[in-house]
Amino acid sequence: MLTRRHFIRTTTALFSAAAANPLMASTWPDATQKAAWDAEVEAGGPNPWGLHPRFLPQRIVANDGLVPGDIHVDAVARYLYHIEEGGTAMRYGVAIGRGDLYEPGTYTIKRKVEWPHWTPTRNMIKREPEIYAQFEGGVEPGPQNALGSRALYLYLGDRDTYLRIHGTPFPTSIGSRASSGCVRMVMAHINGLYPRVQIGSTAYLYSPEGSVTAIS
Repeated sequence: MLTRRHFIRTTTALFSAAAANPLMASTWPDATQKAAWDAEVEAGGPNPWGLHPRFLPQRIVANDGLVPGDIHVDAVARYLYHIEEGGTAMRYGVAIGRGDLYEPGTYTIKRKVEWPHWTPTRNMIKREPEIYAQFEGGVEPGPQNALGSRALYLYLGDRDTYLRIHGTPFPTSIGSRASSGCVRMVMAHINGLYPRVQIGSTAYLYSPEGSVTAIS
């Protein structure tokens, strides 16, 4: 099991749902529609969701030796770190999977999608049919879609794990264990992260049973 490690030294403030299977749909939003949705989810100032300030984007100093471009998810503190050139990283608040649905491991980001479609997995439907069966045919893109505005698709080798780092229409879940396995971000935050993440980057999801005290 991949365990949590202490890879952050200091911080400086900078304010600027679910496992999913992409639906192979014939309709996709055009650039105008995407821009309108982006404006909708990014409106309202730096913290219209009422998040604890520690979950807002911050640029921090990273420990030596971390690879620029990689992502590290601290499941204890509920942080995602994107490592930058020059020894810094951007830190964001996240929500992780409920109970044993969160899967620590080392993954490769092999797909990125703006305003994705979403279809619950068979396991999700079997586990909670009262919630997910109604979406078996898939959900079109939009601000109420479970994957939100952006999705990063996590793979093990060439196998899609159905785990995602994605936006969420439920921003008040940030800081909790709320999803069916994926890592959730505020849509405005993943919109900022998304263009800086390269295909082929590594995502490290650390165990929630780590022993290091969470950074506040």
